[in-house]
Amino acid sequence: MDSKPKTTLQLIIASLLTIFGIALLGVAFFTAPPGEIHSSVLVAYGEVMTFAGALFGIDYHYRR
Repeated sequence: MDSKPKTTLQLIIASLLTIFGIALLGVAFFTAPPGEIHSSVLVAYGEVMTFAGALFGIDYHYRR
């Protein structure tokens, strides 16, 4: 079984998680909490996404 599509998909997901996580972290610093979502929730979710993307990227690096 060819693992090339799986590793490519893993790299894409890792990149997207990292990019969106960093974007959420940036947005959380510059927006006031106008509604129910507090900026600390955005920061926490951004950190989780960035961490997950980093783990996916490390796994991809060592598999390749």
